[in-house]
Amino acid sequence: MSSPKPFKIDIHTHILPPDLHGLAEKYGYGGFIELEHSADGPTKMWKDGVFFREVDANVFDLEARMRDMCPHAGCTGGETPDGADVHVISQTPVLFNYWMKNEEDAEDWTRYLNDHMAMVVAENPKRFVGLGTLPMQHPQLAVKELRRCITELGLAGVEIGTHVNDWELSAPELFPIFEEAAALGAAIFVHPWYQQGANIKEDPAASAHWPFWMAWLVSMPSETARAICNFTMGGILDKLPNLRVAFAHGGGSFPALIGRIEHGFNVRPDLCQTHSTTPPRDFLGKFWIDSLVHDDRMLKYLVDLCGQSKICLGTDYPFVLGEAVPGKRVLEHEELSDEAKADILANNALEWLGLDKEQFM
Repeated sequence: MSSPKPFKIDIHTHILPPDLHGLAEKYGYGGFIELEHSADGPTKMWKDGVFFREVDANVFDLEARMRDMCPHAGCTGGETPDGADVHVISQTPVLFNYWMKNEEDAEDWTRYLNDHMAMVVAENPKRFVGLGTLPMQHPQLAVKELRRCITELGLAGVEIGTHVNDWELSAPELFPIFEEAAALGAAIFVHPWYQQGANIKEDPAASAHWPFWMAWLVSMPSETARAICNFTMGGILDKLPNLRVAFAHGGGSFPALIGRIEHGFNVRPDLCQTHSTTPPRDFLGKFWIDSLVHDDRMLKYLVDLCGQSKICLGTDYPFVLGEAVPGKRVLEHEELSDEAKADILANNALEWLGLDKEQFM
């Protein structure tokens, strides 16, 4: 008799609203990503007339996305047997638009994104969990929109970038946002954006100036390590121990750098202990990271370092740098117990989100 199919919740999947066009005309200035759809090929993403990248329909077409997910009650068939049961969906980070200085415009933009997200989840509540987007560059507005996301739209949390323009995440201006998230019980997913070598606001083709795709392969993990350091050494997790925050791409380079970071923390307290005297290693196991590391040994290291209860399945669906078969590396890992696999594939995500498995049955 074959084993029952494991339940999978993918915490790292992205979406784009399908109607991204006419934004420069609407707001009176440029800087926006817009979509050019094709009936017989990929959709092109443009910024002020400069080509950025191509994407397939499954990033905005819910029927295409559902076909990539596993068979499930209420589905019409044609789904992928080894796909995820549930997608935690967040906007593609290029849409954060933290550069929008006008408060009214920034509020309008994020409300548009979040209303779309709420609609997607409402249409498929057993398959999708939504994370909102905040105008982080305007903290008071961000707190207001965070409340709306959780209390009115029914989203489970929000996705934020690894920095906000010139602010590190430990900037005091941003703390009220995290304080409100903790009070609301909102999950936070931190994803790198505008990393070094990929300043697409100023130059959509900037990544081409860095050889070998390094802006995505090297700079993104560095951005995530930077964010974790801001949450730990920046004192956020000291002040808000109940804040439920998860980081993309296996915590980036932070797990590999923990020894170096800890050493620097000890030998240069004048630089590293200005906001928290708690050793960085003591925060391991107090935040979540996804499983997207593309390496068996690194995955086992993360489990040993952070604990099996803090690793969540994440694939970066539907992009090519992600994991094509959700949880394949976890399921086939010879050094992970069945209990650890079940935790990584779904249980830990439920804890991070503050949700119950039964709502997806």
